[in-house]
Amino acid sequence: MKWTQFRIKTTTEAEDIIISALYDIGLEGAQIEDKVPLTAREKEQMFVDIMPDGPEDDGIAYLNFFIEQEEGKSKADIEAEANVTLSKIEECLEECKIFCNVGDATVQVLETEDLDWINNWKKYFHQFYVDDLLVIPSWEEVKEEDKDKMILHIDPGTAFGTGMHETTQLCIRQIKKYVNSETHILDVGTGSGILGILAIMFGAKDAIGTDLDPCAIAAVEDNMNSNNIPKDKFKLIIGNIIDDKEVQDEVGYEKYDIVVANILAGVLVMLTPEVICHMKKGAIYITSGIIKEKEEEVVSAVKAAGLELIEVTRQGEWVSVTARKPA
Repeated sequence: MKWTQFRIKTTTEAEDIIISALYDIGLEGAQIEDKVPLTAREKEQMFVDIMPDGPEDDGIAYLNFFIEQEEGKSKADIEAEANVTLSKIEECLEECKIFCNVGDATVQVLETEDLDWINNWKKYFHQFYVDDLLVIPSWEEVKEEDKDKMILHIDPGTAFGTGMHETTQLCIRQIKKYVNSETHILDVGTGSGILGILAIMFGAKDAIGTDLDPCAIAAVEDNMNSNNIPKDKFKLIIGNIIDDKEVQDEVGYEKYDIVVANILAGVLVMLTPEVICHMKKGAIYITSGIIKEKEEEVVSAVKAAGLELIEVTRQGEWVSVTARKPA
């Protein structure tokens, strides 16, 4: 499958205005490339596989739009259609100059093949091990020599983590260490549900997950089905447990033996004073998503909340802090 790509060089200031203007002429689904740092709100909503800060914002943005080339059409016809679209884009850019600084406002017309947003990323995700646990995507087969291992079948989609990241692996090891057959576990920022599902596979009685993104509903459901997790074993709640009273009430108070949160250090600092209200006495609090420079910040927050620090584990540049609520 071939696509005509229109690549516009502009400014970050003009992104939204240009995208809106081009929507009116039938161009949708912009791919944006810029170096704008995440806002505090965006950081709060990102829970897994977080990478360190990127390069500084230089004010430049590239907007990419794609039009599928109809099979059977001649190259001349495709080029003629592309030229018509190009003219419309250039007209829109001229109009946008009235409202904002559009920068260079140059447009490249390119041709690209096999533009499959949903599936192309899969070639980079293959089965891997976390100690004696095999994590395998739905599109790969289990090898004969691995059939006696504990296997997590995962199909995370494009929105959530896969378990490959060090922060997730740190959490997996800590959950396995503390879980038992009576464990009720709360997974804050559950994403694709990996940690809650694994807790159940390790023997936990049940799991509750919370997440801000409604996309988590389908991701968790798919992964529960792939791993034969009964529906009554894992409940997902959409909302922010930090400041949403309805979510807090639905999660329940002083009822969890383990709470796990694989999120940014800054969010953990805000979460910790709230989450202790949902933990039983003697419950375990497992955190990760912490870059090593933020370790002391999270440890201090844990201690300030009245929790007892049990251990700090590390993998690569990442840290997991585990604590206990006093009995």
